[in-house]
Amino acid sequence: MLRHFLRLRQSAWTKLQCGQSWKRRLVTGKETTSFALNLFRGETRTQEIFPYPEVLTDDQKETLHLLIDPATKFFEQVNDPARNDSDERVPDDVLDQFKQLGTYGMQVPSEYGGIGLTNTQYARLGEITGGSDLALAVMMGAHQSIGFKGILLYGDKQQKEKYLPKVASGEWTAAYCLTEPGSGSDAQSIRSRATLSDDGKHYILNGSKIWISNGSTANLFTVFAQTPLTDTKTGETKDRITAFIVERSFPGVSSGLPEAKMGIKASPTAEVFFDNVKIPVENVLQEPGAGFKIAVNVLNSGRFGMAAAMAGCMKYLIKRAVQHTTGRVQFGSRLDTYGSVQNKIARMALNLYVTESMAYIISGNMDRGVEEFQLEAAISKIFGSEAAWTVADECIQLHGGMGYMKSAGLERVLRDLRIFRIFEGANDILRLFIALTGMQYAGSHLKELQAALQNPLANLGLVVSEGMKRAQRSVGMTTAEPLGNYVHPEMRGCAETATKLITHFGGTVEQLLSTYGKNIIHEQFILDNIADAAIDMYGTVCVLSRCSRSFTHDLPSSEHEKLLTEVYCKEAGERIERNLQAATSADEAHINKKLTLISQQTVENEAFIPHHPLGL
Repeated sequence: MLRHFLRLRQSAWTKLQCGQSWKRRLVTGKETTSFALNLFRGETRTQEIFPYPEVLTDDQKETLHLLIDPATKFFEQVNDPARNDSDERVPDDVLDQFKQLGTYGMQVPSEYGGIGLTNTQYARLGEITGGSDLALAVMMGAHQSIGFKGILLYGDKQQKEKYLPKVASGEWTAAYCLTEPGSGSDAQSIRSRATLSDDGKHYILNGSKIWISNGSTANLFTVFAQTPLTDTKTGETKDRITAFIVERSFPGVSSGLPEAKMGIKASPTAEVFFDNVKIPVENVLQEPGAGFKIAVNVLNSGRFGMAAAMAGCMKYLIKRAVQHTTGRVQFGSRLDTYGSVQNKIARMALNLYVTESMAYIISGNMDRGVEEFQLEAAISKIFGSEAAWTVADECIQLHGGMGYMKSAGLERVLRDLRIFRIFEGANDILRLFIALTGMQYAGSHLKELQAALQNPLANLGLVVSEGMKRAQRSVGMTTAEPLGNYVHPEMRGCAETATKLITHFGGTVEQLLSTYGKNIIHEQFILDNIADAAIDMYGTVCVLSRCSRSFTHDLPSSEHEKLLTEVYCKEAGERIERNLQAATSADEAHINKKLTLISQQTVENEAFIPHHPLGL
């Protein structure tokens, strides 16, 4: 996926330099309401942030309430995550009871046998599952967040009528088959291949997929394979990725034994094989060649739920940490009275507050019909998965030696959490996605300005506006619309700082584009700085919005939320400044070159280079 992604960016930059028009659904020269994308222009588009979205109707709240109670009882009284982990499977009777709650068809419309939940409702139930058993959360997510999501998003009426009732009831389990031995994040390099039969009635699929969640148990697979497509205008034939609906019952479909894994052991992960599998042409999703778009959009639409699951997990871990530190006395005092312990618990709460705030802003926007949420979802996945890992690590630390013991159940959570920074888009790749997508959007605006300068009198408004922005930035003035106009008065100080940071962010991106042009795709140290700044910036506005809502509604937690917001905004602001400075610093660039040399020399030596200090 990264190789194809960079190839797209390279093409885009080439066309940008030549002044050619270039259109793409994800990012174009047209305006977007995406807050994250507009950060890269130094602009504040607040429609998707302020006020904090409240999208549930009274009926939807009641439905959610009716689902939360039995789900909570199931996890408290029926499911045993420790046993599942030890046995490396969820017992059939337990899984059957879980399915009977409607969990396997939560977002399937009622006409196809599902509950028809909104994204926000689904996120809330995913939060409960994530706080109870991450392996079961993965099984559920692999089934519906990505497994049959392609049918839900792109399936035609016949495909939906045939398959959705079976997966909604849990009679059939679904899996998402993209990754191959030679292609992880680089989805474009997949080698599984499907060719159309001579009679044009079916495709013949050959290949294999690895590390497939639900791979050994699924009855239905969304499979991505290369297919040769001929351009009717040029007659040229090229390989394009196509998405197929494949049933396990099709001859030639098989799977290996479940993989032995570090964590989420109860979630079956296996290799899936396709040997001359005949797939009816009716089982192509959307159209031949549309597979890459489908693969990316399915992952984008599923990532928002991961932040909610991570929030649920953190709530469980914080509860465990508080129970232990308030019940254990050392050196004559309870653990929770010591400053170092208080620091850990407070930062655990900060991580949870930001993650949860992101999760429900994104799900709310999706329910309001917002289409461009790719960057926001990627940000929430990165932040949530890394925050949960930190919280789990600190929870174990607070438990001391007891936390290291298997009987405490915390080492299982830590092992389960590790995968979330890898699957559905490795965080390293998603950081590049955030930075490059945002910078491309900013670059399209610079292109418009470049064209306007060719005839300044005809484009006087744009030229004068941009000239004023640069003049204001040069003297340290903000050019973004003040966020203080949208927050509660209690939050205006933080909002003013955030507005200045957005202006600085946009100016830094413009400077980098002017310096590197299309070659910015090769400056991955810098891109990481920009992505990290964007993540902190988005987290800042999310908590500002949520805290403002709490004061507006006079919630009893508003003063506590103010403490969380003020601390996060202050520290995030300092990190943003450091990252933006590092992105343009000559000293930092010099360090980056040295780091590159250290890496290259270590790789060439195939081992650690320095001589042992003992000389032995």
